[in-house]
Amino acid sequence: MTAARISSPSGKPPLKVLLCSPRGFCAGVVRAIDTVERLLATHGAPVYVRHEIVHNRYVVEGLKRKGAIFVEELEEIPDTTAPVVFSAHGVAIEVREEAERRNFVSIDATCPLVTKVHREAEIHHRRKREILLIGHAGHPEVDGTIGQLPPGSVKLIETLADAENVQPADEKNLAYITQTTLSVDDTAEIVACLKRRFPAISGPHKEDICYATTNRQQAVKQVASSVDALIVVGAPNSSNSQRLREVAEREGCKRSFLMQRAAEIDWDQLGDIRVLGVTAGASAPEVLVEEIIDAFAQRYDIEVENVSGVTESMFFPLPRAVRPTEAAE
Repeated sequence: MTAARISSPSGKPPLKVLLCSPRGFCAGVVRAIDTVERLLATHGAPVYVRHEIVHNRYVVEGLKRKGAIFVEELEEIPDTTAPVVFSAHGVAIEVREEAERRNFVSIDATCPLVTKVHREAEIHHRRKREILLIGHAGHPEVDGTIGQLPPGSVKLIETLADAENVQPADEKNLAYITQTTLSVDDTAEIVACLKRRFPAISGPHKEDICYATTNRQQAVKQVASSVDALIVVGAPNSSNSQRLREVAEREGCKRSFLMQRAAEIDWDQLGDIRVLGVTAGASAPEVLVEEIIDAFAQRYDIEVENVSGVTESMFFPLPRAVRPTEAAE
């Protein structure tokens, strides 16, 4: 028999909310959004952006209202002198070359930590190494990384089974790189498999999974076993947000949900909860976290406890072409 819930003086059932920290925007996302915002302020509309600047509908719709135009391919952009921004996920070399052929004023908002992976791939290629990229097929970051090199230079490893079965041409001349937004634990298993099978494989000096992905996953691990349910605020096409939901499940949280807005909350699916975990992917703004918590406050007498992990201080300067100091010179 389930114990009866004791209501608070407000008449609402009590609910403890464990709010994960760090959560939400990372330095690369802030840099990318600020790039578009500054171009809109200095150049006016339109500003074209290839692919969603970051994977969050709320952010994208807000920039659209200010005059940003989002396209999936450069061929959708008419001949123009308006700025064309490459998203935080990075683009293939052929995209940059097409922008140059069409004389676009292109601004690269690729996250510097993604650019780091691109440079690693180039170095391995120059050293004649076969490259294994651990990542998810179809993700724009993966497409951009593969597109840094000639076709066939990079082989994609998505699963542990892929790592067990891959057959390189020369296992003594092999390297691996990774997408920046993967599950830390899943990736560690894949890397361990590759190192066991190919002891001479070369890897990054510092792991490619970015600090923000790592820190947000660690924060979820701190609360996952203590909550009845956990909500990840983020978009379904956001890799780092999807990984947060998976980490919660792996760490023992039986009900973990990825949602973009409070309107998506399925109250029946949540059931009888007493402790709720809340976090946000690296491209989700804090206003959406507040919206979710406000929705619970309408139904519950909530007590919010911040569960803090690593304090983040990472900062990336804007692309040189849009920095205020450059504009003033």
